[in-house]
Amino acid sequence: MFQVRVEKGAKGCFYTFIAFHFRTQDVYSELEKLQCSSQKAKSAALSFLPILTWLPYYPVKQYLFSDVVSGLSTGVVQLPQGLAYAMLAALPPVYGLYSSFYPVVLYTFFGTSRHISIGTFAVISLMIGGVVVREAPDSMFYVFPARDTRRVQLAVVLTTLVGIIQMVFGLLRFGFVAIYLTEPLVRGFTTAAAVHVVVSQLKYLLGVKTQRYAGPLSVVYSLKAVLLDIPNTNVTTILLGLACLVFLYGTKHINERFKNKLLIPIPGEIIVVIVSTGISYGLSLSDHYQVDVVGKIPSGLLPPSVPHFSLLPNLISDSFAVAIVGFSMGISLAKIFALKHGYSVDGNQELIALGLCNFISSFFQTFAITCSMSRSLVQESTGGKTQVIAGLLGSLLVLLVVVAIGFVFQPLPQTVLAAIIMVNLLGMFKQFRDIPHLWRTSKIELVIWLVAFVASVLLGLDYGLLVALTFAILTVVYRTQSPKSSVLGHVAHTGLYCDVDEYEEAAEYEGIKIFHFNSSIYFANSDLYVNTLKDKVTPPMKPITLNSGSIVNNAKLHNSSFSF
Repeated sequence: MFQVRVEKGAKGCFYTFIAFHFRTQDVYSELEKLQCSSQKAKSAALSFLPILTWLPYYPVKQYLFSDVVSGLSTGVVQLPQGLAYAMLAALPPVYGLYSSFYPVVLYTFFGTSRHISIGTFAVISLMIGGVVVREAPDSMFYVFPARDTRRVQLAVVLTTLVGIIQMVFGLLRFGFVAIYLTEPLVRGFTTAAAVHVVVSQLKYLLGVKTQRYAGPLSVVYSLKAVLLDIPNTNVTTILLGLACLVFLYGTKHINERFKNKLLIPIPGEIIVVIVSTGISYGLSLSDHYQVDVVGKIPSGLLPPSVPHFSLLPNLISDSFAVAIVGFSMGISLAKIFALKHGYSVDGNQELIALGLCNFISSFFQTFAITCSMSRSLVQESTGGKTQVIAGLLGSLLVLLVVVAIGFVFQPLPQTVLAAIIMVNLLGMFKQFRDIPHLWRTSKIELVIWLVAFVASVLLGLDYGLLVALTFAILTVVYRTQSPKSSVLGHVAHTGLYCDVDEYEEAAEYEGIKIFHFNSSIYFANSDLYVNTLKDKVTPPMKPITLNSGSIVNNAKLHNSSFSF
């Protein structure tokens, strides 16, 4: 029996606690283990600031040129996407530029991926837009500036909450939660998000004035409103939007087909932004043809300010949804690039990094961010090696626009931004090809995909995600309740044991039944296990002995042997 001498006094009580806790008489050695040595402090600092592990060894000659090319290419894409995705979030376009600068700088220091491009993303922007429109609908305001101010306040508070949740999850080592967002669920969910995005952008593409809806069936109401208002379509707007769609689709096709021959991808997005802005300014499209434009873009950065936490109560559930989706998008893409280039990413540190990006940046009037697939592919395909040059250079390009030349983009037609958003969703719509593939490989995963898609389209992205997650967890329970079981036989002249019902060559040993149950055994399926075993084993048989070392304790399986 373990014994320890009880000491008196505060110090003695502390030593006694250590002795009991570690079950040791050598209290001093245990206290030494708890001390923060210089080596442990260094290890903790390196894990919290991954940039310190590789920046001192940055190979300038090998990496610098490719990082510069990658940074410029990514920044050129980041600029129009920032403007476009702010519109998707129902916020003034300049806030998309803020969100394309601060988080990118922060991720450079705290992130573990070398290739993902942090910033605005369509799905997250759409989720934020749904929240701010729900909490601050057009009907509540007589003037647009007051409406926009309230929506910015809501988006900033939501982003602060998202950052806190992600940081807490990371510190608690909850990076594993991403495994519950299975690939069929994520792909069905993002395909539904693409449907929401396209429907929300139709009014900008057509130049019609319709209300923006949020909540269940919002996609139906939005589509109905646009269709009813089609007679009021602005011809100039739709012609310009369609021309941009065709050009952007063509450049993306060329970039994909000749990606091995092009030094850098054709920057189709920045080309249409510059050309359409010039046309809009030269022809005064806003004044003469009533084409909706971006409007005033304030120059310079906003001073830091404390979010309006009085708006917090109605945003808590939404912040969890945005935090989980943002992290799952980021970690899945980060792992793909890490596997391709032979390094590893830390899921928990990625949570902390995203949380810090969202939390700190929210004090500078940004909205929630994650990584973008299209920009990440540009950053990786143009030779980007690290975040310190490729990421920072792209963000500095955005900073230049915000500080010095933001006014240049004030005549930019909104239909151009809608075209940019729609073309960037082509990859998501290709996910419909998953349906025939899943039909052939796994019916259960097909149902998960369809439930995630249908629920998210009809109920909205927040409720749709909740329904999809619940259904995915129920499928896990279902699989444990209906596992495959079989009697195995030995295949002569081999070391193989196969199902005797499927393989004629498999023969049973006389007097022995080898029973295979394709699931872990626990309280919920113990009855099924016993009943299936009885069905498979034909009496009369000797008592059956079970090796139950790995079986969860259960009264029905507690004894090591039983008879029928």
